[in-house]
Amino acid sequence: MSLYSKWAKKEQTEARRILALLPAGVLFLYLLPLAITRGGASIDRKLGLPPIDFGTINHILGGLLMILGFSFALWSIYDQFSRASGTPLPILPTQKLLVGGPFRYCRNPMTLGTVTAYLGIAVYARTIAGIGIVLLFGLLLVLYLKLLEEKELTERFGEAYLAYKREVPFIIPRLPRRK
Repeated sequence: MSLYSKWAKKEQTEARRILALLPAGVLFLYLLPLAITRGGASIDRKLGLPPIDFGTINHILGGLLMILGFSFALWSIYDQFSRASGTPLPILPTQKLLVGGPFRYCRNPMTLGTVTAYLGIAVYARTIAGIGIVLLFGLLLVLYLKLLEEKELTERFGEAYLAYKREVPFIIPRLPRRK
């Protein structure tokens, strides 16, 4: 039995899940966007990279990507919290396999949403290095999902997860099929 499965056996109170999400919120909603904007701009200057400057298009495209991405990511977090008594944090995992809501479009809507939102931040901030930071972050997330999380979900949910995995794409969504 993996460590993840042991963590999943213990159902957590709503208050404990909220407390666990607060530092994660600071990291994902403040510190990482700060690293993308300020860190990306600093790296751009050091490497002599020009800003990505398409004028108003940067603000429109970046804003749209941020809204769409954060909406999709927060929707998935809300579903994990409210419908499956868990969080996106491995130490407080969901108690149920989620296959509805945003999880009917792709198996990793939070990752898709977060990477999309962070790309929007980098485009809005006009930073090439910021885009590189986002792509590296996305790659690390995908590696984590493929190497650890999928094995853990298979261990916890068995054939139900494997059937879901066969039917729903990993990260690039498709519209759900009509039955």
